[in-house]
Amino acid sequence: MTTSIETVKHFVWNMDPEIINFGDMGIRWYGLLFAIGFLCGLQIMSWIYKREGKSLKDLDSLFVYMIFGTVIGARLGHCLFYQPAEYLAEPLEILKVWHGGLASHGAVIGILLAVFLFSRRRKNQPYWWVISRLTIAISLAAVFIRTGNFFNSEIVGIPSDLPWAVIFLRYDHGQMIARHPVQLYEALSYLCIFFIMLYTYLKCGKNTRPALLIGEFFTLVFSVRYFLEFFKEVQVDLESTMTIHIGQLLSLPMILFGLFMLWYAFDKRHIQYSSITDKK
Repeated sequence: MTTSIETVKHFVWNMDPEIINFGDMGIRWYGLLFAIGFLCGLQIMSWIYKREGKSLKDLDSLFVYMIFGTVIGARLGHCLFYQPAEYLAEPLEILKVWHGGLASHGAVIGILLAVFLFSRRRKNQPYWWVISRLTIAISLAAVFIRTGNFFNSEIVGIPSDLPWAVIFLRYDHGQMIARHPVQLYEALSYLCIFFIMLYTYLKCGKNTRPALLIGEFFTLVFSVRYFLEFFKEVQVDLESTMTIHIGQLLSLPMILFGLFMLWYAFDKRHIQYSSITDKK
């Protein structure tokens, strides 16, 4: 490869996404960071459960529900939201998660359903209480997941000449095209959101209204997602003909839901929203 001035001007990224290879299978940076995100989330939830006097034995079950809800939801979300025709024509491809293709919006839907199944038999851990506390852990896990996307050279940004632009050799097949490191933009944004939500929880303690945390999470996370989509390359061919990306369309109802929950949290008629959890 010939030397280009771009190699001096911009950071070149050519990390192998695989750490160890076992034939057709292997351990990838994305999978490792995904797992680290889950483990960090588990530690956060363990701290919250101890802080609020909940049974730590239930965390193992919650962890299993979360894994299945996240992976199944994210995979189905990608297949049905982004490439429905291709995957419905070959349904068995849906099972091949190792081929890539996970959607965060689908993961959120999967988590919401998984927590419903988890909490319906645990009256001392109401659905909205569990969801609200999980949002703290999820916002941190999202930092690791987006960092994993960076390691994989996927979900890259549009070309840019900014000083911090990155050349993703693997994505552009060796071409020296500098791009927005939008994965890192998202990761840093989610880290800030994590600290905002943690501050809210520490300030309010056990009396933190579930609607407040849920409202913060959905409003902030999906507003960031909507805005940063303008700096991303299209994920599927269909998006090239759209005014806004599929991710932005999916983010809009979630932003509206977040705003509604914030209104609900501060509406005086519902100011005792979390009182049922305090009485447990």
